[in-house]
Amino acid sequence: MSATFHLAIPAGDLAATEEFYTKVLGCKTGNREEGRWVDIDFWGNELTLHQSNEALPSVRHDVDMGNVAVPHFGAHLTELEFSELKQRVEASTYDYLDDPYRRFIGTEFEQETFFVQDPNGNILEMKTMVNPAVLFATA
Repeated sequence: MSATFHLAIPAGDLAATEEFYTKVLGCKTGNREEGRWVDIDFWGNELTLHQSNEALPSVRHDVDMGNVAVPHFGAHLTELEFSELKQRVEASTYDYLDDPYRRFIGTEFEQETFFVQDPNGNILEMKTMVNPAVLFATA
């Protein structure tokens, strides 16, 4: 657990947002304070959803393939996990914010990614890398 990442975010309607993370994304829950917050096992990391009323700002930043919503967070998944997640999203009532697409095609950084919003407007980028070992390789 020493390298586990923790992130706490506003959830808006806590029950609806918890359902998105468990039913659509397939995450499990952990500790909670009923009606106030719940911990989500976000692919081995601790994501804490807090009941809230705040509106979330979002802007778009230009990157290599166009522009992306910021702020955002997400996870790197195996190709199988990524494929299963896409199937759950497509079977749900949620739409992609940015449809799945491949970037850096033909390079060691090739990846497939998509963006989706949770019920409170938190933006997630989920991705799978063709060669995950290069993620933090130094030149």
